[in-house]
Amino acid sequence: MTEAVLATDNRAASTAPAITVERGQRAVFCGLTSIVWLHRKIQDAFFLVVGSRTCAHLLQSAAGVMIFAEPRFATAILQDRDLAGMADCHEELDRVVEELLSRRPEIKTLFLVGSCPSEVIKLDLNNAASRLQSRHSGRVRMVAYSGSGIETTFTQGEDKCLTELVESARAPVNGSQKESPALIIAGTLSDIVEDQFQRLFDELGIGPIAFLPARSGDAMPRAGSNTRVLLAQPYLTETAQALRGQGAKVLNAPFPLGAEGSLLWLKAAADEFGVSDERFEEVTAAPLARARQAVGYQREKLRGKRIAFLPDSQLELSLARFLARECDMNVESITTPFHDPQIMASELALFGEHPDMIEGGDLESRLDHVRALRPDLTVCGMGIANPLEAEGLRSKWSIELIFSPIQGFDQAGDLAGLFSRPLARAAQLEV
Repeated sequence: MTEAVLATDNRAASTAPAITVERGQRAVFCGLTSIVWLHRKIQDAFFLVVGSRTCAHLLQSAAGVMIFAEPRFATAILQDRDLAGMADCHEELDRVVEELLSRRPEIKTLFLVGSCPSEVIKLDLNNAASRLQSRHSGRVRMVAYSGSGIETTFTQGEDKCLTELVESARAPVNGSQKESPALIIAGTLSDIVEDQFQRLFDELGIGPIAFLPARSGDAMPRAGSNTRVLLAQPYLTETAQALRGQGAKVLNAPFPLGAEGSLLWLKAAADEFGVSDERFEEVTAAPLARARQAVGYQREKLRGKRIAFLPDSQLELSLARFLARECDMNVESITTPFHDPQIMASELALFGEHPDMIEGGDLESRLDHVRALRPDLTVCGMGIANPLEAEGLRSKWSIELIFSPIQGFDQAGDLAGLFSRPLARAAQLEV
C-alpha cells in the first residue's frame, strides 16, 4: 500500500492527471433515481414526482418496493387530459397533494420533484411549492427541485435535493432561527456509517456536528459563518456553493473511501478544529489498522489487475485513487460525467502518475477505447454492463457503489471486495 501523503504535497500535485473535456451521447440514469436512497435516509419525507408512467416505472423498478408497502414516494402521472390542456395542472397538483397529506399525516417534508416531459417543464414547481407551503404552513415543509434527465444525472439529483434543503433552511422554524452546528457532513451516508463517524468526531472533541441530509426534516442543519463543511460525496457542487452562500467554509479533503481517504478526510477536520496530532493518532490508530488489514486481504486478489472507468457516478476519480494507491490496481482509463476542480483538488493531488482523465465523454468513443484496452474490469452504468459482458469484458455497476455503505475505516475492506468479487466470479466461470 502506498503510504498516505498530505493533500497539499507539491510532488504529488505536479504529477496529477490532465483533464480533457469531451462531449457527446451518454447513458446515465436521471436524477429521479436518487429518490431511491434519499427517501430511505429522510424518514419523515415524501417524494412526489410530477411526471409520466416511465418515471413511475423507473422508480418502482429501481426501488423494488411492493405497491402495497406504502412507500414514501409516488408519481403524479400526467394523463391525456392534462397533455391536451383540458385540465389546469396546478389545480390537479394541489388536489393530489391535499389527498396525500390527508391520508399520510406523518409526512413532515414533501418534495415536489420535476421530470423531463415538456408539460412538466412548463409547470413552475417552485411557485407551486410556495403556494402549497402557505396553505400548509406549520404542518409540512414543501421543497421543489428538478430530477429531470435533461438537467441531471442520478447523483446530481441528490445535489439538487440537498441544495434546495440548504436554501429552505434559511427560513426560521416556528419563528426562531436554528443554531448553526460547528461542522456539517454533507452527502447521504448510510445510518451505520454516520454513527461510526459521529463516534470518531466525538472522540476527537469536534462538535456539535450535523449531517445533511438529516434523518428527520426537523433536524436539517442551517449553516452559519462559524460552520465548517466536510463533503462526504464528490458530486455536491451546487450544495457546496449554497453552503458557502450561508457563510460556511468548505474544507478541502479527499473523500472517505479506503483507509487513506478516511484518514485524510478526518485529518482535515482535526486540523481545522485544532486537534493535536497525538490525540488524532490515538483516536484513529485502531480503526486505521483494521482498515489496512481488511484492504490488505483484498489487495492480494486485485494487485496488478487492470481497470477502466466509464462516466456514471462522479465517484470515478476517488475510486481510482483508492484502487491504485491501496489495492495496487493499474488504472488504465478514467472518464467522469462532470469534474469540479475545486472539490476534487485533494484527490488530484494524491493521484500521482496515472492516465489522463476525460470529463463528459462520448459513449461510442469511450466504449471503443475500453474495447481496445480490454481491461480486467470496467466500472460502468447498468445499461452498458450487459453488452460488455457479452463481449467477454467483466463489469461492475457503478450505481451499486452509491447504494452500498462504502465510506469510512470499517467499510474499506468491503469496498475493495466489491471489485475483487466480479474478478473471482469470472475466474470460476473460465473453462
